Amino acid sequence: MTLNPFFLQGSENEQFLIQDLINEQLQTYGVEVYYLPRKVFKTDDIIREVQSSKFDDSFLIEAYLNNYEGYAPGADLMTKFGLRLTNEVSLTLSRERFEDFIAPILEGMATGIAEGYITDYTFEDLVTRPKEGDLIYFPLGERLFEIKRVESEKPFYQLNRNYVYELSCELYEYENELIDTTINEIDSAMEDEGYTTTVTLAGSATTATATGTVGSTGMIGSIVLTNDGAGYVAAPLVEISPPASGTQATAVAITTSVGAVKSLKEIRMINGGQGYSLSDPPLIILTGGGGAGAAVTFNIVDAGISTVTVTQAGKGYASAPTITFSDPPVGTGHTAATAVPVIENGAITQIQFTNTGIGYTVAPTITFSGISTTGVGTYIYNEIVTGQLSGTEARVRDFNNKTLATTLKVSINSGSFSPGEEIVGGISSARYVCLSYSTDSVDDTYDSNAEIETVADNLLDFSEGNPFGDY
Repeated sequence: MTLNPFFLQGSENEQFLIQDLINEQLQTYGVEVYYLPRKVFKTDDIIREVQSSKFDDSFLIEAYLNNYEGYAPGADLMTKFGLRLTNEVSLTLSRERFEDFIAPILEGMATGIAEGYITDYTFEDLVTRPKEGDLIYFPLGERLFEIKRVESEKPFYQLNRNYVYELSCELYEYENELIDTTINEIDSAMEDEGYTTTVTLAGSATTATATGTVGSTGMIGSIVLTNDGAGYVAAPLVEISPPASGTQATAVAITTSVGAVKSLKEIRMINGGQGYSLSDPPLIILTGGGGAGAAVTFNIVDAGISTVTVTQAGKGYASAPTITFSDPPVGTGHTAATAVPVIENGAITQIQFTNTGIGYTVAPTITFSGISTTGVGTYIYNEIVTGQLSGTEARVRDFNNKTLATTLKVSINSGSFSPGEEIVGGISSARYVCLSYSTDSVDDTYDSNAEIETVADNLLDFSEGNPFGDY
């Protein structure tokens, strides 16, 4: 027996009427939510697991909240890491509203935009329904929910057609995805989520200053390597014997590595001393460091620069500046001193001589060049910043340039920033020098590795012997 021919059994006009009634009901009794599609950048080659994604688009759409009695029961779980919330909501969306106002835009995104693609679903699935893994921002609870399941056949084919999507959503657990929707209500809610680290910056660059002291007779002017040795795993200690009467000289060794062979690069003077003579030459010994074969020679000079005192360490040096000493008075054999600065966290902490100079009668003028033009601009939330030496990239979470300590909070780091390097914003072009970098997350309450290690070291004393004796 065929169907009754006097009833239409699902004509287009009947279907349109049902869809219009559903749309009206959703707009009357529903709540406005934001739909955030997931853009995928990288997936695992084996199981296609999403490894890198972002949410930078949002669509406002009305939805009916099926949870009339609140979140699903049993959503609060007590675990060994504390209270875990697994709140769930069920939302009903209009199929027509989604297909007319959201799907066409998603289709355009899926046709090859360089900044990412919209998952790996088939083209039909992409333009006709929401997708698992996308997010829903629920403004009543100010929370993000992740779509876990999309039911597209409930109610089941009324008048030969389906009219709604029912979304089963679970509270979103942040995994360092990029969320930049330009909607402050959403972005600010995620600003402090995930693994966020702090970079302490030089607020503005300043030039270092220093003063020199002129030595008397019998100074060690320089120590020159005649053989750089081999096999050094660390810089050896430079021991210089004291003079019969005067001040003992001090120096440090600098190592280098060429072709997996670590040798000595140079010997730098810290203090030229005084009272040495060629008739009673000093004994210079290199000890430690694990290497051998290094040999040196030296020269004795008068009226060189014995020491340099750093009066202003400066800040903002991404690399060692050039140090210039004014020339000594004109005379036979008179030469200007040369030196190299030691940089720590963008500041000069010490001056090491490569030559103390000859013939100074008054303290020289010392100038530093190469100051970096840093400490300018304002980083923009979510822009990519890049370390100019390490190549590390990260996303800006917060920039504070109003306190005594200029700080930058970043996330989704590709590595660690190096103290002394410039950090440049990709959009803002802001440039600051990194003074220090902390790998501890400022917002993760369970990031306590350092504290646990300290406590563990105090619990176990490995220096104690076996009270029952050793076999």
